[in-house]
Amino acid sequence: MISVISNPRERNRFLRFAFVGLIGAIIDFGVMNLMVHVFHTPFVLAGTISFICAVLSNFTWNRFWTYPDSRSKPVHHQLMIFTFISAIGLLIRIPTLAILDPIIFRICNFLFHDFPLASVNTISHNLTLAIAVVIVMFWNFFVNRYWTYNDIV
Repeated sequence: MISVISNPRERNRFLRFAFVGLIGAIIDFGVMNLMVHVFHTPFVLAGTISFICAVLSNFTWNRFWTYPDSRSKPVHHQLMIFTFISAIGLLIRIPTLAILDPIIFRICNFLFHDFPLASVNTISHNLTLAIAVVIVMFWNFFVNRYWTYNDIV
């Protein structure tokens, strides 16, 4: 992490990675909310599908924009590594969503007891997803940087 602070090239990569992550988060939150509120998909399933959509976007952007000089590995090989790391991230994310959602809902219901229940549900789902995204982001950044994109000069 120190190299991200002291090395301008690494700092630039980190900022690009963060921007790609922001795009992924927008996709993640958008798909999750669309599936839950429009298609009435159960929250954990919607969160899983939204995660997969975000992963595909993040791989594409990271491969071609964040780490353009890391393409010595064939795309299918790099995608397999990225997907494996993301699958472990998903294994971290699913229990996080399942465990934290009822807790966050109770807290939101207490804080926003005057809000309609649907609004409290929306707030709690989004806060829970935000926590899960942050947890998995740290996993993804460090493991992808040093395994998936390790051929950077």
